[in-house]
Amino acid sequence: MSKKWSVGAVAVLAALTLAACGNSKSASSTSSSKPTLPLSYSSKKSAIKGGTLKVAEVNTAAFKGIWDNALTTNVEDADMMQYGNENLFATDKNFKIVNGGAANLKLNQKAKTATIKINPKVKWSDGKPLVAQDVAYAYKVLANKGTASQYYTGSIANIKGIAAYHAGKAKDISGVQIKNKRTVVIHFKVMKPGMKTSGNGYFWENAEPYHYIKNVPFKKLASSDQIRKHPLFFGPFKLAKEVSGESVKWVPNTYYYKGTPKLKEIDMQVVSPDSIAAALKAHKYDVTYGLGSSTYGEVKNTSGYTFTGKQALSYDYLGFNLGKYDAKTGKNVMNKNSKMADPSLRKAIAYAMNIDAVEKKFSYGLGSRLTTLIPSAFSKYQDKSAKGFPLNIKKANALLNKAGYKKGKDGYRTDPKGKKLTIHLAEMQGNSNTQAIVKNYIQQWKKVGLRVKLTDGRLLDMNNFYEKVQANSSDVDMFEAAWGLSSEPSPMDLYSENAPFNMGRFVSKENTKLLNDIDSQKAFNTSYRVNAFKKWQDYMNKEAAYVPEIEVVQSYAVNNRVKNFSLSNATKDSNWAKVEVTSNSLSK
Repeated sequence: MSKKWSVGAVAVLAALTLAACGNSKSASSTSSSKPTLPLSYSSKKSAIKGGTLKVAEVNTAAFKGIWDNALTTNVEDADMMQYGNENLFATDKNFKIVNGGAANLKLNQKAKTATIKINPKVKWSDGKPLVAQDVAYAYKVLANKGTASQYYTGSIANIKGIAAYHAGKAKDISGVQIKNKRTVVIHFKVMKPGMKTSGNGYFWENAEPYHYIKNVPFKKLASSDQIRKHPLFFGPFKLAKEVSGESVKWVPNTYYYKGTPKLKEIDMQVVSPDSIAAALKAHKYDVTYGLGSSTYGEVKNTSGYTFTGKQALSYDYLGFNLGKYDAKTGKNVMNKNSKMADPSLRKAIAYAMNIDAVEKKFSYGLGSRLTTLIPSAFSKYQDKSAKGFPLNIKKANALLNKAGYKKGKDGYRTDPKGKKLTIHLAEMQGNSNTQAIVKNYIQQWKKVGLRVKLTDGRLLDMNNFYEKVQANSSDVDMFEAAWGLSSEPSPMDLYSENAPFNMGRFVSKENTKLLNDIDSQKAFNTSYRVNAFKKWQDYMNKEAAYVPEIEVVQSYAVNNRVKNFSLSNATKDSNWAKVEVTSNSLSK
């Protein structure tokens, strides 16, 4: 049940999603020893037939309930639909695409193609077979302007003909070729080094039930009953019931190609971060998703549970509002006159933050300050020599003084033109300690003379937060957010000129050059690619358009009655169809 942060929950989701960053900020502790958590858990007792698994989604806000990979952008929806949502391709423990999934993939570097062959046993949850048309149509859902999918990026535009379709100049995508009922060939302009790994962004790893949604206009797809109320999946479970924004119930997909699942039902419910500790102590849930590090500290010794965990494919960051997204051109446009345009101001803000102290106090050893925009989950590509932005008040003051931000009699700085400077921070609701942590950072910025106020004067609901940030609202100068990452480390789809997810709208010729180099033909040589990654990380820390903050070991509470729960990246080990329980009541 590994997660892609974006994005396929039983396997790694092959895309990117927005994370509820508030959940990682949490209740106080002085413990900093790093716990060692197992990757899987399985009760040694015999399983019963059937049984209901109770799962908690720990979050402050309701989920949206957009049950489609191309149309949803938050990790909560991905968590909620993981039981039915299965990627086309299987992966090994290193996220490499292997045979044995709903479809097999064969790359041909000389011909610049990817051939997708569908397993003839795979059926949608309505009993209809998965066919080539379903794979091909998924690219239209992704690329049609009517859906406004944020997964249509510069990377996917490497497919021949997809840009013409996106622009409305072609009725079909010439580079997506149906060869026969179960075979699709994707034609690329250029082959890329990450294509062997799930989550690479250069081809889509999901399908759409063409027979079921073909008559729904693209503009209405995200709000249609076919997507919101009665979705189809080819994974082990199908959606049986939804209480909007609150809970979902899944029952077995009897057509599942790997055999009928063991459980008779999976119930998943949104639970507040402030109430999950009491709920676990009362043994109300079998598995938790989104369990904050402080909550882990409260409940780690709860009887009847085993805590599993892994280095999260995610991280928290501080972003700055530097421009706008032009939907007509599909490009981010940087405003050189924006309030936060000066890198010295951005770096001063970063150096004033006491992230190490915050994590030592609040994370129970599960969190640590991140020094680059490549987390340690991608150890091979992370620049381990990078220092990032450790607390340095002296350096922060020096940067501001040199850049012309002068202190007034009230202790606050003006901008270089002598005007009052007020910086508005958009911050998402989290648990009971989020307010205290944000207040701490505001006090840290005050120490260097920066007046920072919360957007709207309060913590924002998750959905409102992302609406404002993605729209580059004028009352947002900077924002704390989080990424759930795909399993291929290229940052192209997060930080490029063509990436809708580049929500700060940072654009430069050098950034474009460095990102292209990471995914270039030369980067088929691993050592070259590692070096290209390091050059980009160094550049981004110099620019500080995005400040890396925190990475965590994500913990999952697993009730001791559960069998075959795994966080492995290898889909043969991580499959909800295998999960069982050993009794009808949760262990205490």
